[in-house]
Amino acid sequence: MRVGLTRHVGPGVAIGQINDLFAGRGIGRAIQTASDAEGMERLSETMREQEDGFIFVNLVDFDTVHGHRNDVEGYASNLERFDEALVRLLPNLRPSDLLVVTADHGNDPSTPSTDHSREFVPVLITGGPAKAGPHVRRGVDIGTRQTFADLGQTLAENFGVGPLAHGTSFLEDIVVHHP
Repeated sequence: MRVGLTRHVGPGVAIGQINDLFAGRGIGRAIQTASDAEGMERLSETMREQEDGFIFVNLVDFDTVHGHRNDVEGYASNLERFDEALVRLLPNLRPSDLLVVTADHGNDPSTPSTDHSREFVPVLITGGPAKAGPHVRRGVDIGTRQTFADLGQTLAENFGVGPLAHGTSFLEDIVVHHP
């Protein structure tokens, strides 16, 4: 039997444009933001407030503010701000947390076009400190995936829902289980 994420873990928290992208479906709390920096601040706050569940953040400045405008310097500065915010966020991860950083497309500000410019996107995954229960292995190369649906299938398995109609989970490749 397939069980939806919202029925299994409750409605998610949507930070940034997520509520708009999903028309509010499955969203229990929507937090609008004016910048990627604010999005990272709201993520940190939400992680402190919420014990478990699904938090989905959309950082659009890379795309709309810098990528589509061919603003290489602004993109680089935004990436540095994101890196600094991520360094502050990582110590707040709990042992059971799974943090995924990815994108839905690439938008290279150094290309002559202002369109989306990359087919492949990075997928960076980490977890909280490995004290007990499953944790993310370090240095695992999940390779070039056949479809972005693999991430959806992995998240569905992580939350104990699914399987979904498409994608291949890589959860077992990235976690270590402790007794």
